[in-house]
Amino acid sequence: MAISSLTRLATSTITSPPPFATALIISRYFTKRIIFTTATKEKNPPRSFKTMSSSLNSKVIAPYGSWKSPITADVVSGSSKRLGGTAVDPQGHLFWLESRPSESGRVVLVKEDGDEPIDITPPEFAVRTLAQEYGGGAFRIYGDTVIFSNYKDQRLYKQSTSSKGSCPVPITPDYGGPVISYADGVFDARFNRYITVMEDRRVSRTNSTTTIVAVPLDGNIQEPNVLVSGNDFYAFPRLDSKGERMAWIEWSHPNMPWDKSELWVGYISENGDIHNRVCVAGYDPKIVESPTEPKWSPTGELFFITDRKNGFWNLYKWVESKNEVLPLYPLNAEFARPLWIFGMNSYEFIKNEAGKTLIACTYRQNGKSYLGILDDVQGSFSLLDIPFTDIDNIASWNDYLYVEGASAVHPSSVAKMTLDGRKVVDFKICWSSSSDCLKYESYFSQPELIEFPTVVPGQNAYAYYYPPTNPLYQASQEEKPPLLLKSHGGPTAETRGILNLSIQYWTSRGWAFVDVNYGGSTGYGREFRERLLDRWGIVDVDDCCSCAKFLLENGKADKDRLCITGGSAGGYTTLAALAFRDTFKAGASLYGVADLNLLKAETHKFESHYLDKLVGDDKAFFDRSPINFVDKFSCPIILFQGLEDKVVPPDQARKIYKALKEKGLPVALVEYEGEQHGFRKVYIHPTVICIWFPQG
Repeated sequence: MAISSLTRLATSTITSPPPFATALIISRYFTKRIIFTTATKEKNPPRSFKTMSSSLNSKVIAPYGSWKSPITADVVSGSSKRLGGTAVDPQGHLFWLESRPSESGRVVLVKEDGDEPIDITPPEFAVRTLAQEYGGGAFRIYGDTVIFSNYKDQRLYKQSTSSKGSCPVPITPDYGGPVISYADGVFDARFNRYITVMEDRRVSRTNSTTTIVAVPLDGNIQEPNVLVSGNDFYAFPRLDSKGERMAWIEWSHPNMPWDKSELWVGYISENGDIHNRVCVAGYDPKIVESPTEPKWSPTGELFFITDRKNGFWNLYKWVESKNEVLPLYPLNAEFARPLWIFGMNSYEFIKNEAGKTLIACTYRQNGKSYLGILDDVQGSFSLLDIPFTDIDNIASWNDYLYVEGASAVHPSSVAKMTLDGRKVVDFKICWSSSSDCLKYESYFSQPELIEFPTVVPGQNAYAYYYPPTNPLYQASQEEKPPLLLKSHGGPTAETRGILNLSIQYWTSRGWAFVDVNYGGSTGYGREFRERLLDRWGIVDVDDCCSCAKFLLENGKADKDRLCITGGSAGGYTTLAALAFRDTFKAGASLYGVADLNLLKAETHKFESHYLDKLVGDDKAFFDRSPINFVDKFSCPIILFQGLEDKVVPPDQARKIYKALKEKGLPVALVEYEGEQHGFRKVYIHPTVICIWFPQG
């Protein structure tokens, strides 16, 4: 139930609207975004538009939800490529992985080459791993060579990045299908091999075997050699510069990696095996922590991130001689993200003009990301002034930093920054998920970070509120806007206040939009994250309802036009809110959970025990499953589901659809062949579904 974007939808049409009803039209275009539009359909003629004056600067007075906007469904669906990681080769060439909805979601490795980037991945290949279903860490650059996971057969391939049109060559066995996946690999120059996490699903998809293995690069395809095994999960195998030590992260059921994990170091023998190992962090039962992102410095020191002591993911260093760990810069901020995907890279080692090794790193605090340079010897931190307010991965080469980031006016982008000491002297966008979206900037709604009270006295939660914004329209002073509330996926994840045209589609038409970070979200420390333990379906639902109430009390929304939507875990929160509360008048669930017991029985290994901590005992599983309380639903719902979803299988949507239809509620189910957890493809399929709000 990882982080998933809302998706444009194709739908069927529900019967003609009743009199005096405002129709919420959910246009489904079988693409990558969810699009709702509003229209007024009633027996009496609609209110006429009035203009304030005849001057060029006048605005049309029109009801919220009826405004016209150039941010159309086609603009939204065609705007968004998805970034899958970045890397820099020894010559300073930037590489990035982009997912292309126009090519049915095919993921391509692209190389910066002057003004015209070039595709490294041939058309018959796609760079994507299915390890742990969510993937990540699907490629690694070394010199002029890339090793990547091919989506169709999940084998590893080796390819030259310097020869135009070079053909990938397989380096792992053919198992007759995509039953073994690889992720998060590194080159081992000492033994001419590739060390990687391997997930073996040959015996069981729901109980796969995960190990760290070595794949030879000498041209002889053979079974990978297992280096580390015995635990349920592994990530971040990382070698020191001499290839003598390897660090890695491991964890076991019933924990998720952000609950409790361990950092290990293994010493590599002359024959390439791990002959001795030591646990660096996570072994002490008195210290609850979840170490992540280990990395060796150029001088052979091990750094990593963990959330011991203050409950926030901070940077630490291992003192090998004493097997002790030292904090580098304690701060109530998150220097890492939850390990949903492989291959995250939140910090990099760089050298200053005097040749001293420093750490370029990013952290998140109070809903905003920061980038800076850390001197771990002096314990000083210098912030870098850049326009991004949201930062993911970073990479470096000489005096340059490459940053994956975004802001309220920048879509997901990659920026090249030139450093002069601890200052940024040049900032250039070299890749954008939506390069031409800025022409709509006058229509953009700026997110407002809000903090609102929850039902628990003294506890607050957070959200980004986007007010209706359009340079050509305004509503009357008496009217309040309809509100669409989004509950993010995860649920151990965080929504961020960045430019998203699927949100701007709404706000430019006169809708208010709010994106909620309920209790259990990341970005605010372990204590906030653990509010959801044993209380999923309660805390998240209460916080979403509390957020809507807060906006109503502050005159930001119309109580009779409140809608809720969400994907994956957010789809569950949507269904639970509609079943167990009466706050919202309509909802849309994307690949959401209706039956917690069914999810526990059918989901993949990575999340097979996730619900044990989120939900609790058998009674809680029953009491918080919306499918068991269909009689409590009372408003229209639309459901969207990929038929190849292994995380939330299609039976979830089908069961709740059938039950709601039998009750007689307005409900629709749209299923997509070839789609998995999160929609990647773009089609045009102009069908429409209408959901009505009774007026009066």
